This record gives sequence, structure tokens and C-alpha cells, in this order.
Amino acid sequence: MAAVRRLYSYDFMSRLNHWIVAALMIGMLAMGIYVFKIMPPSPDRGAIVGIHKSIGLLVLFFGTWRVGWRLAQGFPEEVTHGMQAVFARVVHWVLLIGIVIMPVSGLIGSAYGGRETSFFGLFAIPAGPKIEWIHDVAYGVQGVFAMLLIGATVLHVAGALKHHFINRDFTLLRMVGKA
Repeated sequence: MAAVRRLYSYDFMSRLNHWIVAALMIGMLAMGIYVFKIMPPSPDRGAIVGIHKSIGLLVLFFGTWRVGWRLAQGFPEEVTHGMQAVFARVVHWVLLIGIVIMPVSGLIGSAYGGRETSFFGLFAIPAGPKIEWIHDVAYGVQGVFAMLLIGATVLHVAGALKHHFINRDFTLLRMVGKA
């Protein structure tokens, strides 16, 4: 059984990548909803947007690392089969693509909106020329992917919990290092 589990399991680096990026992405999605949809305009909003952009650069760094590592390592054998496996692959690809698209579209939207992106005050990515249509398209892409990522994350978590509590297999355990 241990040999079979190893075939289906993720290595330590893959698990570390997964949880770092998951925490950052969920935090950024929640922060983005709060700042851009709930929070009223105020002097504090600009500071929070600056933190959002700084964390976005962390997402770009760790997300690129995660996606690169996943592509280099490949995917473990599927635990499920048929349409459920196809559905799981689609959700995983939406998550992986979104990890890169979100910070890149944010950087492009910010730059072509005439605003630099500071990394916690340590350095800044300068603003480009203000080109409204690029700014609008970039933030439009970011908005669409935010909704896709929220949906894919809910499906991903629901699928992991279904496997753990209903199927009683080791799908969830392999991402927490117990499989």
C-alpha cells in the first residue's frame, strides 16, 4: 500500500508550493473583494491597495515557482476516473493559469493606468504610459479570473472534502503529507 500511495502522493516541495500559493491567493481574492467591492473610497484605501499590489508580487514570484515546479514534476496518477477526472484536471488548470494571470494582469493594469507597483517600499516596478484601453482590458481579465478562481477554489476544496469524507480515499491526505 505504501508504494501505491507514493505513486499518488505529492513531494514536500509540491505540498509547500501548494499551501503557500493557496494562502496567498485566497487572501488576495478576499482582500480584492473587500478593497474594490466593499470598502468605501477613503485615504486608507490607497494604502491597502499598495499592500494588495505588494502581496500580488509575492503571488507572482511564488505562483511562477509553483506552476514551474508542477509542470517540471508532472502530476501524480489520478485517483478518480472518467468525467470526474476530466473535471478535476480542468479545475486544476484553471487554478494554475489563474495563479499567473492574476498578478500579471494586475501589474499590466496598474502600469498602464499610470501607477507604479511598489514591493513593500523596497523597490518599485515603474508605471508605463497611461493607455486606458490596456488598463481596462487588464483589469477586466483580472475580474473575470477572480470569479473563475473563486469558483475553482470552492470546487477544489469541495472535491478534496468529498474524497476525504465520502469516498474515504487519500486524495486530501496526499496534500497534507499523510499519504
